[in-house]
Amino acid sequence: MPDAPPRLNHVALSLPPAALEPEGRAEIVEFYGDVFGWREYPQLTRDGQLLVLGLATYDQFVYLLSDDDPLRAPRTDHFGLSVATRAEFDALLTKVKQKQAGDPRIDLDDHTVDDQEVVKIHSFYVHHLLPLTVEVQWWEFPSAP
Repeated sequence: MPDAPPRLNHVALSLPPAALEPEGRAEIVEFYGDVFGWREYPQLTRDGQLLVLGLATYDQFVYLLSDDDPLRAPRTDHFGLSVATRAEFDALLTKVKQKQAGDPRIDLDDHTVDDQEVVKIHSFYVHHLLPLTVEVQWWEFPSAP
């Protein structure tokens, strides 16, 4: 038995080959880089075939590969990111809204709060260029009475 449970290190998604040609890759890198700080691992990039985007640490990444029969998912299928503070949450939401003002392809479900008494889960969903939506959450723990 390991000392700690395994942790998620990557998500792999298939896209149409054209989405991974230089123009498509540039759009993906620009949006997800500007909003979430994801960065391309250029040493892994292969035109029309592969794009790997690093997240918070070197071993956390989104692996985008081409396929003639790419992933198609309902808009509700997603993976989640969390932030530590309300300020981080608000800053990301503002970035998405600024990007959305210039790109009607960006689909945003704005800020909602799921109040479960012991925790209030703030979230928004953004869908753009990838087959899965990204949910961003901030968990607010109300003060004890």
